[in-house]
Amino acid sequence: MTTVNDYIQDLLTETHDLESFLNALTHITAESMSVEGGEVLCGITLRRHKRAGTVASNNALAQRLDEVQYDFGDGPCLSACTDQRIFNIPDIEQEPRWPEYFREIMSSGVRSMLAVPLRLDTGDTAAINLYSMRVRGFNEEAVQRVQRYADEASTLLNLAVRMAQHRDNEENLRLALASRTTIDLAVGIIMGQNKCSQERAMEILKSASSTRNIKLRTVAATVIASTTNQPVETHFEP
Repeated sequence: MTTVNDYIQDLLTETHDLESFLNALTHITAESMSVEGGEVLCGITLRRHKRAGTVASNNALAQRLDEVQYDFGDGPCLSACTDQRIFNIPDIEQEPRWPEYFREIMSSGVRSMLAVPLRLDTGDTAAINLYSMRVRGFNEEAVQRVQRYADEASTLLNLAVRMAQHRDNEENLRLALASRTTIDLAVGIIMGQNKCSQERAMEILKSASSTRNIKLRTVAATVIASTTNQPVETHFEP
């Protein structure tokens, strides 16, 4: 079985793009499993900040099948994320768990499912979701293969998620610094205009924010705009 590393490690390194990495993974997984006979659909569920979503899929139907599950708030892929164990559903018509979800997707043609967790060390959870149009679409050998695939993918997914978290943290810091800079400049302008202390200038700014029910940074930006048409620049080196 061709490894995840063979196909997408270079992509991840070059793009630092979590979405591209995961989309490549779904296509490779679906193609690999489809050779067993019949089309296989694949999606990847990622839970970050306690919210689940399909971050990649090999086609629109896989995406929709995942999203229906989120609407119900329960199902094989969500359970795989939560319990960190494999759920193999040989025949969704005979499966007693998640009856509402399976009734909802029956018209799609799906007859069996396989949900395999991805191991993350970031506090997030994830799972690969496979859908087959055949009953018993995933035998024991197929389950073991996907498990090995997931184990291998987990290493790269951990790296990708950490990259995404790093970018999130960096962007949050940039926004915080930009907000702080804007407020500090506005306070300076108010001090100059009113011949008052820094503390008093901040009180004036906060009062305007509260009275108008507008964010403090927005009020500060308005104060700055009244004195210059030049944009505020924040210098930040990560």
